[in-house]
Amino acid sequence: MRIMPNRMDRGYFKYQSEFEKKATDVLRSGWYVLGKEVSSFETEFSNYVGTKHCVGLASGLDALWIAVRLLGIGRGDEVIVQANTYIATVMGITMNGATPVFIEPDESFGIDASKIEEKITNKTKAVMVTHLYGMATKMDEIVRLCKKYKLKLIEDCAQSHGACFNGRMTGTFGDVGCFSFYPSKNLGAFGDAGAVVLNNDELAEEFKVFRNYGSEKRYYNKIVGANSRLDEIQAGLLRVRLSHICELTEEKVKIAERYTCEIKNKKIKLPSVADGATSVWHQYVIRCEERDRLIQYLENKDIGTLIHYPIPPHLAEAYQNLGYKKGDFPFTEHLAETILSIPIYNGMTEEEQSQVIEALNSF
Repeated sequence: MRIMPNRMDRGYFKYQSEFEKKATDVLRSGWYVLGKEVSSFETEFSNYVGTKHCVGLASGLDALWIAVRLLGIGRGDEVIVQANTYIATVMGITMNGATPVFIEPDESFGIDASKIEEKITNKTKAVMVTHLYGMATKMDEIVRLCKKYKLKLIEDCAQSHGACFNGRMTGTFGDVGCFSFYPSKNLGAFGDAGAVVLNNDELAEEFKVFRNYGSEKRYYNKIVGANSRLDEIQAGLLRVRLSHICELTEEKVKIAERYTCEIKNKKIKLPSVADGATSVWHQYVIRCEERDRLIQYLENKDIGTLIHYPIPPHLAEAYQNLGYKKGDFPFTEHLAETILSIPIYNGMTEEEQSQVIEALNSF
């Protein structure tokens, strides 16, 4: 039995009739952009997260770069960000002409708050936190530093829908929380989709204007904006999945708990969640010094894996202009060489879980 790293079809079949009815209803409505499905999803998602506003956008990357833009961050400004994040986080900074200032992560894959203050300069305008792999980052010290130095705080919540730190959901600590609803996410659409959540009334309105060509009223453009609208079908389908998000999350938590309890191999380091934090287990990321051999071993047993992510942004060809070299962020680079995402997805059977556990234990 071949086990894939992820199975998005299982999540579809679980609620097939609801998804198909919603898609048909939207198609028959005759309204496909910025209608009642989008506004309803925005209300429902902001209520779920615990913010006053949600603004639907076309993608998670759009959420990031538009957030940086509307917070007034641009050329000559610096944004502190963890080095081990996905490159989209960094693109949200550089697409506005600002400069990323990288920080090493902690053992829970989140930004190491103890290393932030030494990187703050008179050019620093914001800290961008990524809640990686579904794990909430420890936010107390980060919030304190942002208040002390009057810095903006942006949360990249692309992988952390529903994760909490000290009882508060990710996306509610900063000025803006940025979400992706890419199909593989815990709250996934059936194509590209994203959103921001926030509590600032004026800024929320700016997002709504900016996403629609800078237009507050049709054909009257206040600013040069973008075309970044969450469409009606994706919003409707997201509403269906959001109505089941608690049971979907609990299912992945139980799989992760079983992995943590039953995987016992000295060659494999299991993930650890920070004190006070929860994880929704977008990925279950192990570490192994013999990763390449482990990948091949699992492949021979029909178990697929993925690496999230093999090349840190500071070493990416796209960012050669930043002048970094191998060795500048040794822990980040070591993680990139040892991390491995093992299969975890909604609809994963106990038999499939057992096959993964047994293979890892026998490596």
